[in-house]
Amino acid sequence: MSRTPMLAIGIAASLALGLTAAQAQTSTSPSTMSHPATTSPSSSTPAAGAAGSTSMHKASKAEQHFIKEAIEGDLSEVKIGKLAQQNGQSEGVKQFGQTLEQDHSANLQKAQSLAQQEGVTPPTQPSAKETRMYDRLSKDQGAKFDKAFAKAMVKDHKQDIAKFDKQAKKNDAIGQFAEQTLPTLHKHLQIAQSLTKGGATAGSGGMSK
Repeated sequence: MSRTPMLAIGIAASLALGLTAAQAQTSTSPSTMSHPATTSPSSSTPAAGAAGSTSMHKASKAEQHFIKEAIEGDLSEVKIGKLAQQNGQSEGVKQFGQTLEQDHSANLQKAQSLAQQEGVTPPTQPSAKETRMYDRLSKDQGAKFDKAFAKAMVKDHKQDIAKFDKQAKKNDAIGQFAEQTLPTLHKHLQIAQSLTKGGATAGSGGMSK
């Protein structure tokens, strides 16, 4: 009579252990299945970042042309400024030549930095047109040089202002560069116009930095 209860107790204990093991398996399976779902979003993050990094601004052909012309113009004005200090007769022309050299040397550095930022190879020489202007002016000296120089600077800066005005309307790095350069170009034009009217000391006022 005592063996039957003991056998029943043993069977019940076995069933209880089996049920506990089954519950343990079912409780762990959801956690193991959840790992792939949690790792998939993180694996897609680098791809999204890479796609975002490629959406950088690239200068258009027109913008590249503007940057190159700006650099060529600065190179030209620096050379002509030095020439004015050598060949000029009036103190105003000599001082204006120094102003051109200083202002356009500073602006040249900004333009070259902008070119690098926009992936544009900066020119190292003035354009052919600007070189011809320099060659023509270099043949004159004294009062004759002063007159030709002032006239050339009025025409040159009027053309530059028109180009920079157009570019300054754009809301990007190139547009900001153009906008920041315009005040200097306008002041250069004012000095050149004064010199054409006989302002011998028109360049003595200096320029804004």
